[in-house]
Amino acid sequence: MPAERLMPTEESTDLIELTRSIVAKDLRPVIAGLDARAEFPRDVFRTLGRAGLLSLPYPEEVGGGGQPYEVYLQALEEIASASASVGVGVSVHALSCFGLFTAGTQEQQQAWLPEMLSGEQLGAYCLSEAHAGSDPAAMRTRAVREGDEYVINGAKAWTTHGGQADFYKVMARTSDDGGRGISCFLVPADTPGLSADNPEQKMGLMSSTTATMLFDDVRVPAERRLGAEGQGLPIALAGLDAGRLGIAAVATGLAQEALDVAIAYAKERETFGRAIIDHQGLAFVLADMAAAVESARATYLAAARLKDAGRPYSRQASIAKMVCTDNAMKVTTDAVQVLGGAGYTKDFPVERFMREAKVMQIFEGTNQIQRLVISRNLAR
Repeated sequence: MPAERLMPTEESTDLIELTRSIVAKDLRPVIAGLDARAEFPRDVFRTLGRAGLLSLPYPEEVGGGGQPYEVYLQALEEIASASASVGVGVSVHALSCFGLFTAGTQEQQQAWLPEMLSGEQLGAYCLSEAHAGSDPAAMRTRAVREGDEYVINGAKAWTTHGGQADFYKVMARTSDDGGRGISCFLVPADTPGLSADNPEQKMGLMSSTTATMLFDDVRVPAERRLGAEGQGLPIALAGLDAGRLGIAAVATGLAQEALDVAIAYAKERETFGRAIIDHQGLAFVLADMAAAVESARATYLAAARLKDAGRPYSRQASIAKMVCTDNAMKVTTDAVQVLGGAGYTKDFPVERFMREAKVMQIFEGTNQIQRLVISRNLAR
């Protein structure tokens, strides 16, 4: 059943209905096959982009949808309810555009942002390295200035859309001054020397390609640096709070879908002469699942409204990411339990939901890192 939403405007209500229509027509019929074939859904992203769903939180004057985060995240949740892979991709694309929007010059924004937000180009975000996941200041990928260019060498791990994206937002070291020695670059995918390693063989999100990006004397014009030298890590970290809200919404959409499948099954499956939803032991499991989904949604929306009001929201973003992804793991696991043996087979999608939920506790900062962020904020 569709999530109950109290939208702030009539326009945003219409936007949710548009999103649901596109999801029903262009995503739900194909996602199971895409996942089974581990096929990247590039055409789906083009469809979402042409409908304006890849640019919702950006201002209209730069080609965006001009929507508050409260609205964008609920549209993202609707997309993720049909496909967590695509939902994650939409969130990553928004994060990949964030550095240009916040740190780019007016000339850079006018030159590149409209096409990036149109959906004709898809972005990726290169921050993590194999030895520097939760500690980005330890990165080793290096960009050396040579005249009007930078030459980048190194490798960036766990890149969503790696090898599929049209541009990469790349953090690379320009000096040895720790976290203050990192700069941000916008690198086109067809730049010589840039390539993708073999995609990771993951347990979930099969139609979301994840790969290590390899930089072998990649020459980038200096005009493609965002911000000043040494501002890369602040640019990256500024986007992470928004990115964490994106993953919180994706996790909630995934949990909502798992709940819906479990309820439908429990209404149809009979034991001892009645539907299993009428047995109190199982009904209470479903009630707890529903409470987890609705509390997750309320948590990410509370953080989004702080962001929209221009107020600090870093702690609330970490809380939302932690709560929503932990709840999604619990709800999807319970969905498998509700379906019993059938839930453990690929005849039903709940086993896929459970596999997809696990990674959400890991990326955009593990939930242990979220607890660290929250506790440090409380100690100030």
